[in-house]
Order: sequence, then C-alpha cells, then structure tokens
Amino acid sequence: MSTALVTGATAGIGREFCEQLAAKGEDLVLVARDAARLERVADELRERHGVAVEVLVADLSDRAQLQRVADRLGEADRPVDVLVNNAGYGLATPFAQSEIADEERLLDVLVRAVLVLSHSAARAMTTRGHGRIINVSSVAGYLAGGPYSAAKAYVTTLTESLSGQLRGTGVTATAVCPGYVVTEFHERAGIDHGARSGPLWLDAADLVREALADAERGRAVSVPSAQYKAIATALRHLPRGVVRRATTRSPRGGR
Repeated sequence: MSTALVTGATAGIGREFCEQLAAKGEDLVLVARDAARLERVADELRERHGVAVEVLVADLSDRAQLQRVADRLGEADRPVDVLVNNAGYGLATPFAQSEIADEERLLDVLVRAVLVLSHSAARAMTTRGHGRIINVSSVAGYLAGGPYSAAKAYVTTLTESLSGQLRGTGVTATAVCPGYVVTEFHERAGIDHGARSGPLWLDAADLVREALADAERGRAVSVPSAQYKAIATALRHLPRGVVRRATTRSPRGGR
C-alpha cells in the first residue's frame, strides 16, 4: 500500500487529487489550514474508498508549520510515495496597491513551500528508489501577469529541472499547468470571472485524471486539455513583447 500527501487537500483541484488517488487505493495525508474541514474530508474519503487518511493541519506560509510537513515527508518508517504540491491562492488587488506582507505570504505558499516540500520528498524518495512529485503550476506562468505568474513560472522551471536531475533514480517530477478550472479558487480570491463556463473552463476531475496519467508516464510538464496545450505552445513561442502587450492586467490567479 502506498501513500500520497496532498497540500491544499480540502477543496478544488487538491480535493479531486485526493478522490482519484484514494480510488486507486492510495492512503492519504491531507494538508490544509482548516482543521474542521480536513476532518470532514478525511471522514468522507475513508468511508467512500476504505483507505487510511491522516490529517496534518498546517499554514504553509508559516515556516515552522511548513517544516512539520517537510518532516512528515522525510519519515523513513512512514514513507510518502506521492507528493502533490497543490496549495495556492490568488490576490485580487493590483500589485502596486497591495500590502507587501500579503505578497510575501503568497510567495511563501506558491514558491517557498513547493521548494521545501519538493526537496524533502526528493531526498526521501531517491533513498528508497521510487516516488512521484507533482507540482501544480499554471498556464499563467507563461504570461507576464505579476507575482502570481512569476511564482508559477518558478514552479514549472524548478520542476522541469528536478525532473532532469531525478532521471534514473526511480523518482519523477511533473509540473501540472492548468488554465481556468471550475473550483472555488477565483471566488475565494475575490476575482470575478462571471459564469465560469465555456471552452476555457476545465472540469477538475478531467484535469486531475490527465495530470495523474502524465505523472505516471514520467512527463516533466503536463498541460491538461487540448485547448490549453495549444495556448501554452503559442505562449512559449510568441515574442515576449507580444505576450506582455496581450496581458492587459495582472491575472492574480489563473487556476
């Protein structure tokens, strides 16, 4: 029996990762800030899938709490075989009007937490000779859209680099780059995207299904859906000046 640790596990993409991993028979370690919600989700997953579910309450912007999650990943007697770095959020306030403390917390969750947890997982997994690291990035990382885009560009590049360094160890690293996804992400960020329907809005279940398949194949980057594969390819090849001009306002959260 293998175990997966998922951050941001109680809602949206993270919750869907938990559902699909549990359906495959994976035991789970759920990481999020809301203890009551964690316990509720854990109970539902245990009842529905018959797997063992551990809860770990942690605010990943707090270094001490983040380290507790990193320490859990490093436990040799309770190995974690799959890490899903999914926790994240966006800010609706334009960069020049935002509080720098809010920007720093965003960076801690989107960048530093991914760095620390990927490092802990990679070290433990390479010692055992197997494992998967899945870092949820975003197509926003190909844009010029402020700190969120910059953070997601970091996550994608870090994961691609890690994927190459891990080649031959039995451990893989995959950056998942979704576009708009029908979750509570934008609502919680205070970002208005209207009806959240149409060809650019993805279903979380379809996204996670494709992401897990790509991770199992060992792909360094997974861009779920044909439409976003086309968009990501275009963004990677367009001149950066064109991309900058096309980004008319900072997309403070793209998934």
